[in-house]
Amino acid sequence: MALTTAQQATLKADILANATLNAYPNTADGAFDIAIAYNAAASPAFTVWKTSVGVSEIMSNGFVWTAVDAMTVGKARIWDWMQAQGTINPSKANVRQGLVDAFGAGSAMATGIAPHLKRLATRVEKLYATGTGTDAAPGTLVFEGALSYRDVESARNS
Repeated sequence: MALTTAQQATLKADILANATLNAYPNTADGAFDIAIAYNAAASPAFTVWKTSVGVSEIMSNGFVWTAVDAMTVGKARIWDWMQAQGTINPSKANVRQGLVDAFGAGSAMATGIAPHLKRLATRVEKLYATGTGTDAAPGTLVFEGALSYRDVESARNS
């Protein structure tokens, strides 16, 4: 995913503010090394909502099967509709609310599902993410994926 002009400016400012990264030569090799640094895990850790979680992942670990049997018809219908697509996007507030509506906040099911809905961000993802970034209040991704050396070259030369 190519960076927008605003994202390039943010990346450039972040590189300039870091003496170690700014010391890399403005060459393809330097850009490659900077990209490696940004594609590493963020430090300190920054938790984000995943943008795609397979229902099979949710159901394979921590799923409380008896909770499904105890659901009302309306709550079961919510879960049926959510899982019918095969994946859910927990970065969307309405999807997270749907899970709460179906299973109840703080329930055994919600507790079992929660770890599957979030992950740790990379340094570049954290740079653009919004929110707190804690396990209790994950951030939301604005940029997802790996930064290429070409992204770094474009940012440094803009």
